[in-house]
Amino acid sequence: EITSLLSLCGGQFSGEQEIRVNSPFWILNIPSEEMARGLMKRTVCAKSIFELWGYGRSAGELYASLKNYPVDKMLPYLQSDSTYKVHIHTFNKTLTQAQKIKKIDALEFLPFKGKVNLKNPEHIFWILEDYGMNPNNVPEEPFHLYFGRWIADGQRELIESYSVKKRHFIGNTSMDACLSFIMANHGRVKPNDVVYDPFVGTGGLLISSAHFGAYVCGTDIDYNTIHGLGKASRKDQKWRGPDENIRANLRQYGLEKYYLDALVADSSRPIWRKGMLFDAIITDPPYGIREATRRTGSPKETVKSVERSTENHIFVSSNYHLSDIFFDLLKFAAEYLVMGGRLVYWLPIYRPEYTEEIIPRHPCLKLISNCEQMLSSHTSRRLITMEKVKEFKDQDENSYLLDGQYMPYRGHNSFREKYFSGVTKRIAKEEKDNQK
Repeated sequence: EITSLLSLCGGQFSGEQEIRVNSPFWILNIPSEEMARGLMKRTVCAKSIFELWGYGRSAGELYASLKNYPVDKMLPYLQSDSTYKVHIHTFNKTLTQAQKIKKIDALEFLPFKGKVNLKNPEHIFWILEDYGMNPNNVPEEPFHLYFGRWIADGQRELIESYSVKKRHFIGNTSMDACLSFIMANHGRVKPNDVVYDPFVGTGGLLISSAHFGAYVCGTDIDYNTIHGLGKASRKDQKWRGPDENIRANLRQYGLEKYYLDALVADSSRPIWRKGMLFDAIITDPPYGIREATRRTGSPKETVKSVERSTENHIFVSSNYHLSDIFFDLLKFAAEYLVMGGRLVYWLPIYRPEYTEEIIPRHPCLKLISNCEQMLSSHTSRRLITMEKVKEFKDQDENSYLLDGQYMPYRGHNSFREKYFSGVTKRIAKEEKDNQK
């Protein structure tokens, strides 16, 4: 998320910067405070950002580092007519008030000239201490210490204010608000973009993009969901009400002006005119667990015909394999994204069989990031971010069928079976079969 937002703000992530996986603190080289503030106006992953004045693996190293920090960079924030306060934050350890005061008093050598104001200071300084990630083995002294000037907080409050629990219209698979904002940030959604979701469902992913000023639209094969009809998904409610639809959700957050429309359509049969139409495609395809994976069929196929009703508006439908869903999605993104536009989607994975080779590829799309969210001990889903780097040509349409890599992706089709199987149950069966 941070890497995507840095590029959106005009910055660049330096590969030389150290990423400590086992620490909640991360040192970034950002060229300006303005860019740092722009970053924090979007991120839901980062809590706060500070201008780093000193760093060390012990208190002595921290103090030495602070004494080496240029005084001319400190002075604008330490003037006699200014007010300030010093916070202390310890990760994985709780300090008494006396211990905190002792650590703050140890910074007396810094040239503070202003007055302390605990309620409304002009400048806030933080001591940050990292005691590791293991709550069962907390060291006496921190592994890392930092001191810096607070610049801005992230947008963590969006997770609560956009909570699905408070939303008018939800479904069985409505996307969690936090993940929805992370996806919009991975997609580098910005004001006046056009963002599309081909599996729009209840429109949870449209809300986060609209919050960032993008115009949003989507399609879904389910007539009832698009029109807000049929049975409700809430536990204590039988039928959906008149204000339960995608437009009402956006209206709830004051974002209706960004809503273009949602159409009943089959994502396997694109309805759009040729051309690069979308700045970002952000979606969560169905995995076949809670919602069926289906597409419109034809009378020639051996399929089940269903009469029109409020329960199911699709006349004829057939199975839509996961491997086909992902390849249709990548092909669509390659054709309809603008150059530099991004595709962000979730890919379900059976962990014992996972390798990077099963990530779907397309010659027009470059893989930007691949992040894991655990679902169970044996399943997870990967947040895949891809960027369009090559103009789509007709010969690219079925290129994935030619490169010999299509077969590994067929494993996605049995994800539902593997999701419910469980590793222990599977191993026991294999052992029993081997004994026969």
